[in-house]
Amino acid sequence: MSLFGAASGFGTGGASMFGSAAADNHNPMKDIEVTSSPDDSIGCLSFSPPALPGNFLIAGSWANDVRCWEVQDSGQTIPKAQQMHTGPVLDVCWSDDGSKVFTASCDKTAKMWDLNSNQAIQIAQHDAPVKTIHWIKAPNYSCVMTGSWDKTLKFWDTRSSNPMMVLQLPERCYCADMIYPMAVVATAERGLIVYQLENQPSEFRRIESPLKHQHRCVAIFKDKQNKPTGFALGSIEGRVAIHYINPPNPAKDNFTFKCHRSNGTNTSAPQDIYAVNGIAFHPVHGTLATVGSDGRFSFWDKDARTKLKTSEQLDQPISACCFNHNGNIFAYASSYDWSKGHEFYNPQKKNYIFLRNAAEELKPRNKK
Repeated sequence: MSLFGAASGFGTGGASMFGSAAADNHNPMKDIEVTSSPDDSIGCLSFSPPALPGNFLIAGSWANDVRCWEVQDSGQTIPKAQQMHTGPVLDVCWSDDGSKVFTASCDKTAKMWDLNSNQAIQIAQHDAPVKTIHWIKAPNYSCVMTGSWDKTLKFWDTRSSNPMMVLQLPERCYCADMIYPMAVVATAERGLIVYQLENQPSEFRRIESPLKHQHRCVAIFKDKQNKPTGFALGSIEGRVAIHYINPPNPAKDNFTFKCHRSNGTNTSAPQDIYAVNGIAFHPVHGTLATVGSDGRFSFWDKDARTKLKTSEQLDQPISACCFNHNGNIFAYASSYDWSKGHEFYNPQKKNYIFLRNAAEELKPRNKK
């Protein structure tokens, strides 16, 4: 039985509605639960690159740990290893060859975890928590890019304790993405900067934010030639902006859409509006997933400007998501994101990572 191999029926039908406990809605989509999930809120997820045979999933949590699982085609998950920081782990990424994982933490450091030797060493230092981390593989250099609440973007070659380059940000780094030769960083006070990475990193353009509220997540998308061409930006106000870097018709091509909202759409009742916690683009179809504080994930086709699917509501927020390298697996993390403050925190509630077959549900619908 292969769940994540070819397009299978997994995740489309699921278990029947009868005989399931109605009260328990921690997994309403009947997706696969990853074993030994972290003991505190899960802030970041990342699947191994195509260079590595098989699928390995990394998760960073507020329990200061980063964990690695092997995900087999059957859907079985096997815990492989874990490493610790001295503060919550806010972001994780892989080297292009899959031999190393880079981790960014509230302890103001970033580490490089060699999976073969299971050793982790510090490779970066900031004056405040490190919020984002990305591995850049350029033809003439390789480095790790870290974005911090100390209002800097730093580039490290992993062998030196001093950065190769430091770029000042207008404000604290809240989220970032990188697909060579482009990087985008979104900051506090709705700052938005695009960088070009050829030869050496440099600021390309500052963009007036298309969103009116705090930036929460950002993901770069590619064109038909597989080149990065724009990004999707999510805010705390249940809205995503699709922004092209050089569109033929900016007023028409760039747009925003509402998501992760409930109630009151057509009535006078107030509407519940939730944060967009994560955005991920499908590596084959170019469609996208969003996850939110409302405890739902949704799949979208940005080109047709349509929603492909929305999940049932989980009993707690979805805090992170990602696709594996061939787009067959969609991973999402269910854990409290503190969006409703400390009084809604329940330490008894478990944190989960779920895996869903994404091969079919993210295909664009046929054009009429």
